[in-house]
Amino acid sequence: MSYAVYTHAERPDLAEEASGLGDEFWPEYNMHGDVTNAYWGRMRTEFPELQFVLYDEEAGALVAEGHTMPVPWDGTEAGLPDGFDAIFGLGFGGDPKTALCAMAAEIRPAYQGGGLAAEMLRRMRGLAERHGYNAVLAAVRPSWKERYPLVPIDEYARWTREDGLPFDPWIRVHVRLGAELSRPEPRSLKISGTVAEWEAWTEMAFPVSGEYVFPRGLATVSIDREADLGLYYEPNVWLVHRVAG
Repeated sequence: MSYAVYTHAERPDLAEEASGLGDEFWPEYNMHGDVTNAYWGRMRTEFPELQFVLYDEEAGALVAEGHTMPVPWDGTEAGLPDGFDAIFGLGFGGDPKTALCAMAAEIRPAYQGGGLAAEMLRRMRGLAERHGYNAVLAAVRPSWKERYPLVPIDEYARWTREDGLPFDPWIRVHVRLGAELSRPEPRSLKISGTVAEWEAWTEMAFPVSGEYVFPRGLATVSIDREADLGLYYEPNVWLVHRVAG
């Protein structure tokens, strides 16, 4: 099925409706990023032409929302941002922007599994081309990494199936669209909170200090009860889509 596509600049009403879309599928702890929470709203308002929604006109229903942000990039692996959190500083900085970062492809649960993930990436590539950027950079949150939280991200990113394609479904979608697998980021997105906050976010107890595996976590959370601190770094993997900007 084909859905209408609108940028936030074109349909601010739909942008407002989509503002809480992530609540439908992100795990609770993921809603409390130290840097993402500080800058996510600003990204949406300062770059409305680079945020978009898919809309089912027939049903009158919001289907998905895509977020992107421009950054300077020299075209090298070493020049990629130092993780997801670093994108914001580069995006709001004054250096000329040459690439577009794929920040999120949020698809409502009722519409997942029908190939929309690839469509969202194609839309992001189209945005990059129209605005003259030479690449779409994605700090990918691997969808099956939560099943293997103790495996280092650099090792996990290299796993493949018998057909040679990446083991992880979300990484595989990118690669099938021509993306280059690039640098792993073990500490891409920081989430910190009190022990009580982490217990509420994960719905589990942390009775002593230490490293804990927790539901839907891509890595472990470090609990320090004396300091009343829970600290988690979400690992990502960079994938690079070259486009004709």
